[in-house]
Amino acid sequence: MRNFKYYNPTKIVFGEETISRLDSLVPRDARVLILYGGNSAEKTGTLDEVRSALVNRTIQEFGGIEANPTYETLMKAVELIRNSEVNFLLAVGGGSVIDGTKFVAAAVNFAGEPWRILEEGGSLVQSALPFGTVLTLPATGSEMNSSSVITNKAKQAKRDFMSPFVFPQFSIMDPTKTYTLPLRQVANGVADAFTHVMEQYLTYPANGMVQDRFAEGLLQILIEIGPQAMNTSDNYEIRSNLMWVATLALNGLIGAGVPQDWSTHYIGHELTALYGIDHARTLAILLPATLKICRESKRVKLLQYGERVWGITSGDEEQRIDQAIAYTRSFFEDLGIQTHLSDYNLGVDDIDRVVKQLEAHGLTQLGENRDITLDISRQILQASL
Repeated sequence: MRNFKYYNPTKIVFGEETISRLDSLVPRDARVLILYGGNSAEKTGTLDEVRSALVNRTIQEFGGIEANPTYETLMKAVELIRNSEVNFLLAVGGGSVIDGTKFVAAAVNFAGEPWRILEEGGSLVQSALPFGTVLTLPATGSEMNSSSVITNKAKQAKRDFMSPFVFPQFSIMDPTKTYTLPLRQVANGVADAFTHVMEQYLTYPANGMVQDRFAEGLLQILIEIGPQAMNTSDNYEIRSNLMWVATLALNGLIGAGVPQDWSTHYIGHELTALYGIDHARTLAILLPATLKICRESKRVKLLQYGERVWGITSGDEEQRIDQAIAYTRSFFEDLGIQTHLSDYNLGVDDIDRVVKQLEAHGLTQLGENRDITLDISRQILQASL
């Protein structure tokens, strides 16, 4: 196992009817900006609960953060804050709203063009406004980590950054808030969490026994409850486990001390930026193809994954690897997610465009071994057709 440092200061407040706890979590003298996405938080009554819990504080609101939060929209929130006395942010929504709030928190007092925060991966961030979250969509783990992904429409670029300054102070997680989610979002959340685990687990052996077993358990839980979450909207036990497993998939714990990949995510970001495909669906398209193209470098872990997660023990090594990859694709498709580029009306010509974007953005050496070159990325995209 590699040397590592692990730090996670986010307080989790988990369970039914926990939004009322905002009154004790947000400072009494705070001037709060509530950030949210579309109309769902209003329609479901979640925003009303938040307002009631913060009734004795000065509150402003900023809505309209997109499913893939854009730099252009978030900069409007930054300007609103700069022209007000807001000193505390509250994200109400899923990972996109939380990611957007992290960027806003870091950008408000940033000296210079805030897009540089993304260009430099967060290394330039020296401070951020304090913020908390009320999670309504389990998927990204953003409620308990320090990373954020933002899209710049003008540049047709999707970038991520990390900074210890943008850990949420707290996250309220009430599983009942997931009951009204559209099935598409539930499926996306399961696929996103599954791929988060895979990008940290399915690399090469590093003797991270704890991390491996933890990751395998999370994958098995998602395989078990993913279809159930799709079939039952108001099963508290299913939705609570889904919400918690998605958080644990990317709170830094299973990735500590082990190699990580993230090539599927980086290539997927380009698909989203260029064609607007849901982030989770780009992962479902690319992950099986990545496993296929990189099967030699991932051989040992692919065999381990097949045996421990899917129970594949018969056949020679090649057959077992093929079966593990096939099971992975079937898992996504059973959630109702299409797993080929052609399903989204993309073809060979589009591959050239994606590869050019990867090159333009300096994404020429991806993967745990830094050996996924532009040529390998092209092969992965071709295998995704």
